[in-house]
Amino acid sequence: MAVTPRVTRPDQVSERRTQILAIAAKLIASRGYSATTVRDIADEAGILSGSLYHHFSSKEAILQEVLREFLDELVSRFEEIAATGGGPRVVLDRLIEHAFSAIERQPDAVGLYQNEAAFLSTQPGFEFVAERGHRVEEIWVEQITAGQASGVFRSSMDPAIVYRFVRDALWSTIRWFRPGGHHTAASVSLHFLDFLHNGLLVD
Repeated sequence: MAVTPRVTRPDQVSERRTQILAIAAKLIASRGYSATTVRDIADEAGILSGSLYHHFSSKEAILQEVLREFLDELVSRFEEIAATGGGPRVVLDRLIEHAFSAIERQPDAVGLYQNEAAFLSTQPGFEFVAERGHRVEEIWVEQITAGQASGVFRSSMDPAIVYRFVRDALWSTIRWFRPGGHHTAASVSLHFLDFLHNGLLVD
């Protein structure tokens, strides 16, 4: 009797790809890109290395998709927030709140990006990493500059330096802020914004 070939539905393929991407992001975020092999990803996914190539052409292709998905969504949401208006202070607060939300929802993608972005920006096929990073900086610096022009923010500070202070302080929390812990994205945002708005010293 003839055996009917097993047919894999498109939704199953899509689900498997999504699973592999999540596994790759987690491994690379914890071990580093160079130290993570295709076999590591396949083993964690419970498949043979050769089977992984049915979904992705290479480890680089996996990483490109993880980062593109994360960065495209991040930039798109930042642009939406900036477009809603409400004044530079309100917009900047919302940008900060969304960044903490991204850390809470996608800690592995954020960790991977923070650890590997500088190196990957120099590699062929990863030019988009620097491009998206520059776009994020443009959005944030525009709000800081607008706030200075309107008198909401102090004009004595270089907007680019302010952005870097805020950026580095915010995204570095990936090293200790984890979903399910004592704090949530909302509570960490409140602390961060209170510190940014009011400082540490008592008047």
